[in-house]
Amino acid sequence: MTNHAPHGVAARSAVAAKYLSLVAASAATLLPLAVVLMAALKTEPESADSGPLSPPHDWFNLHNFQVAFTQGHMLRAFGNTAFVLVFSVTGTVLIGSMTAYAIDRFRFPFRKLTVSLFLLASLVPGVTTQVATFQIVNSFGLFNTRWSAIALYTGTDIVSIIIFLQFMRAIPVSLDEAARIDGASPLRIYRTVILPLLRPAIATVVIVKGVVVYNDFYIPFLYMPSPELGTVSTSLFYFKGPYGAHWEVICAGAVLVIVPTLVVFLFLQRFIYNGFTRGATK
Repeated sequence: MTNHAPHGVAARSAVAAKYLSLVAASAATLLPLAVVLMAALKTEPESADSGPLSPPHDWFNLHNFQVAFTQGHMLRAFGNTAFVLVFSVTGTVLIGSMTAYAIDRFRFPFRKLTVSLFLLASLVPGVTTQVATFQIVNSFGLFNTRWSAIALYTGTDIVSIIIFLQFMRAIPVSLDEAARIDGASPLRIYRTVILPLLRPAIATVVIVKGVVVYNDFYIPFLYMPSPELGTVSTSLFYFKGPYGAHWEVICAGAVLVIVPTLVVFLFLQRFIYNGFTRGATK
């Protein structure tokens, strides 16, 4: 009995430490969201005089949400975000899957060098190339248009190529050969054989890329400065003046921005987990 006692204490300590770490991680994740929600429900004097953890006096105060939605032109911002999101994600899926198909299925000079350059490009901080990128975008006449953000989101995603490559290697080459014997061209093989089998990878890329585009602030702010082209991330910036900010309205707008992402994540989280785990084991 005495020999097993230390092992029992160690097992209980390990379980307690596991649940304590889970509680701490949950608190670290949920506390900022709770602070933002409470700030969104406060009036302007409350926001100025109370602390971040102080609850609002009226839990049904929706005035800040109304101001954020109307004066922040959130409806227009959601429309601009949806436009950029649809074209960016669609372009990323097509370019990423075609690139992975060409790299994995065809043998051409400097093939390994091409893959190495893709990996090298992913290690270069994007901010170091922004001057050259801005000049290129401006020279094409895309500055201050929604197509500037679409071009940047579509053409700079190395992660999607890597994800598609991982899934592509699990598709048997014999399927390509059978389709080629039947007279199918490489483009038809890609469209009718490869692309349907890449549905798990497509779901993963759509979710991951969609979250990145939806939440990004830097590219819309720099390349789409016109107020008419504001997205959900940049629309909140207009509530910040040179001498102060309406943080209660900004927090209300942040809640409006968070809710669609949260709903989509709750419905599609299994695709995120399955996509990453399947891609890692293939």
